[in-house]
Amino acid sequence: MVLLFGCTKLEEKLQGELTQEQAGGSGGNANVAALLTGVYNSMRGPYQDQSEYWAAQEHTTDAAIGPTRGGDWDDNGVWRVLHLHRWDGDHTFLNNTFNDLNGIVYAATDLLRFNPTPAQAAQARFLRAFAQFSVLEGWDQVPYREPGSNILDAPQVRKGVEAWTEIVAEVNGIMSALPDGPATVANKDAAKVLLMKLYLNKGVFANRAAPTFDPADMAQVITLADQIINSAKYSLANNYFDNFAPTNNVLSTENIFTAENVGGSSSGNVRSRWFMTLHYNQNPSSWNGFTTLSDYYNKFEANDLRRSQSYPGVTNVSGIKPGFLVGQQFDQNGVALKDRGGRPLSFTPEVKAIETGQNLEVTGIRVVKYPIDYTSGDNANNDYVYYRYADVLLMKAEALLRTNNAAAALVLVNQLRVKRAATPLAAVTLLQLLDERAREMYWEGMRRQDLVRFGEYLKPWQEKPTDDPKYLIFPIPNQQLAANPNLVQNPGYAGV
Repeated sequence: MVLLFGCTKLEEKLQGELTQEQAGGSGGNANVAALLTGVYNSMRGPYQDQSEYWAAQEHTTDAAIGPTRGGDWDDNGVWRVLHLHRWDGDHTFLNNTFNDLNGIVYAATDLLRFNPTPAQAAQARFLRAFAQFSVLEGWDQVPYREPGSNILDAPQVRKGVEAWTEIVAEVNGIMSALPDGPATVANKDAAKVLLMKLYLNKGVFANRAAPTFDPADMAQVITLADQIINSAKYSLANNYFDNFAPTNNVLSTENIFTAENVGGSSSGNVRSRWFMTLHYNQNPSSWNGFTTLSDYYNKFEANDLRRSQSYPGVTNVSGIKPGFLVGQQFDQNGVALKDRGGRPLSFTPEVKAIETGQNLEVTGIRVVKYPIDYTSGDNANNDYVYYRYADVLLMKAEALLRTNNAAAALVLVNQLRVKRAATPLAAVTLLQLLDERAREMYWEGMRRQDLVRFGEYLKPWQEKPTDDPKYLIFPIPNQQLAANPNLVQNPGYAGV
């Protein structure tokens, strides 16, 4: 069973990967629409849960930390070792992420047996490529099966640029069959964004320690960006937080690819985006866990609208202003809140990996990227954002910078900064662009990928004093090594 379904959790198998009998009989009679819904649903766990891909991308960086607060949030050190770069091949959350991402691959590949329409097949193949890119980015080894291969055989494995080449070919091959939209389905513009990310990171997959950037690849990024920009379908949102709101499917002018969440009935764990950080005594009563670091917060100007602003339906209900929460917290009536010990609920910029003392409940700046849905219960209505227009502009600016066109890059960066009420820059360098990505894309599951590409991932930051180059790639889970002999442990992790 491990060999057959080692890349898929049992619960995902049941909800997203039906047998022929469950799907309606033989391949010709299968309910392919239901199978495709299952593939989309299989993405909820690895991408929306706070403990999987998001944790791999944010907790391993300078953007997030999960401090142990006395008896709370230790979890045998799983959060701490992510931030400190001390994980091994048995790290629970990294292993679950690898398994569940490959579960998407399995579900999409399984659907193709049932004679889908060209549009259905293209969507399934896009979702498979999307997940494979995440696996490649994190683990550098992508399990796959050739069409018609024996299910009893272990999946084959592609690595590095070879895997990159196959994913690029796959995305280009399905482009014409993908729908034009909406954002909640795999669509042509989402495929173009995925290709942009593939071309931008090709040098990383060739040499993570010292990436290089081929001008031809950067030209592809610019061309794809221009196709999206010139479509006139997207614009920067007037309110930054509209992109993440409970009605972002209506309000956002930026979102290109999202996961549909239907409030009250069918949703991934998007509510974790506020539960994982807010205090027990805030509304909603939450888990009092994750924070950002003061150095990260200090990248923002005081007037930058991305840092914090009131939001209707949230601030008037709870006093919470989406963005970064620091200092004394208040309810909607202006009453100062207290922690469980009766002390002021005043979040401090200072935070440590292990907190002790009287103020351990309030250390760390909290982050609320998604305005809270107060009407839908556990199934929040905020569609989860994978790709949006601001990222397209920043990726194009990066490609321009990497091909020595800083003037054109500056125009794009300042277009974004002016919209966010930040002071325009006089010039832009690669490190300034990285900081702009930090401000624009915070807590969206991209920080690790950015730091690796810019050569900054191994440098010390708050609560991470040292590092080892092996941590540029995650270890293959030891269980998967036992199940699939085609996988090989990544360098530095043998015997760990």
